[in-house]
Amino acid sequence: MENKPQYKVIVSDRALQMLAAHVRFLAQKSPAAARRTKHELLDAIRSLSTMSERFPFLNAEFIPLNKYHKMFVEKCYLILYQIKDQTVYVDYIVDCRQDYGWLVK
Repeated sequence: MENKPQYKVIVSDRALQMLAAHVRFLAQKSPAAARRTKHELLDAIRSLSTMSERFPFLNAEFIPLNKYHKMFVEKCYLILYQIKDQTVYVDYIVDCRQDYGWLVK
């Protein structure tokens, strides 16, 4: 059996604030949906401890090539992260239903 590398996952303060804002907004309409979304996002982030390279790179005009990997969760959330050595850095958690053009400019 092949030994899969384990990565340390670090979530930035900015990404945690983004997660909290998404959950708070959703909780205004449906507390149950907010809890479910929070758990799904956190589970997705935790899954990056193995096979972090499985998601493609984000290709955007103003972002250096091969800097951020992109992972979609629940069809509307985008998690952007970097891999450096054996550490995954989660930098952004974006709701794709909102304008996130600021991110790629």
